Amino acid sequence: MSEDLRVPLTFVPVYKDNLWGGCRIPEKYHRSGTPEVCAESWEISAHPAGVGVVDGGPFSGRRLDDLAKEYGAALTGTKAPNPGSFPLLFKIIDARQALSVQVHPNNANAAATGGEPKTEMWVVLDRTPEAKLYAGLKRGVTPEKLRGALADGTVDRQLVELPVEPGQALFIPGGMMHAIGAGCLIYEVQQSSNTTYRVFDWNRVGTDGKPRQLHVEESFKTIDWSLPPPQMITPESGTLEGRNRWFPVVACDYFTLRKLELNEPLTVKQDGSSFTAFFVVSGSVELSSGGETVGLGAGRSALVPAAAAEFSLRPASGSVEVLVTRL
Repeated sequence: MSEDLRVPLTFVPVYKDNLWGGCRIPEKYHRSGTPEVCAESWEISAHPAGVGVVDGGPFSGRRLDDLAKEYGAALTGTKAPNPGSFPLLFKIIDARQALSVQVHPNNANAAATGGEPKTEMWVVLDRTPEAKLYAGLKRGVTPEKLRGALADGTVDRQLVELPVEPGQALFIPGGMMHAIGAGCLIYEVQQSSNTTYRVFDWNRVGTDGKPRQLHVEESFKTIDWSLPPPQMITPESGTLEGRNRWFPVVACDYFTLRKLELNEPLTVKQDGSSFTAFFVVSGSVELSSGGETVGLGAGRSALVPAAAAEFSLRPASGSVEVLVTRL
């Protein structure tokens, strides 16, 4: 019954061993059971390419996609486009090498290639010196100029390069070319999608010694040439709530993410319109709803279903930084 679905849900992460990945996810967040190369941790996911399974509590062992089908808006919220389908995917990404230069469809052009729309955002958790992100085309880049750059292997020179600092964020709407640069550790919130069209892969080869597949024609049907180059977002001008402070980070049609600096216990009411997803950047916190409490240390994620009338956060020690996402 929906009234049972009020407790915090944590999930067994789904790990991906893409060739560009590193080892910071297990090292920084004390994870075990990861692959030798751990490129991604899918923290909260109902996508068929990596479905999360509840780890502990009354729903232990249940798949998130099955819970969404069974409980509908009691889990996902009345704002969900399809209440029986969990609409977002939450990841940690460790880029030891740069990811391919790529583009994802948006809701308007996804049908042209049969792909899934994917608007996303990144929060920088860590970075090596001189690490950067690539996002958006430089002014004056046309389809003809980009095809010329493909021919001579200089696609990266057509992209805007953005130096990064921990805590900064970047919004990547569907249709924008982008790449995560080498040395970046990223928290990603995205539409639930696994469609990626590679435009350029830095002239490297895969584990089989052959160049990885590119999707040039799909990419050219997907790129939104009207998008202006983005800028890094530095959360500031937070709103005080007691000794706690909320910082707006990104708000779009698909999700809203805020950063919370938690210094004292906090209780937040929910109205049934959305679930609330959490990622602990630093410190540790106790998350309570529906009579159940889970402890979350740095690098841990959790989900409070929309049916919960409220949730409470209590810092376990000192100040805690939490990323909080809703529809």
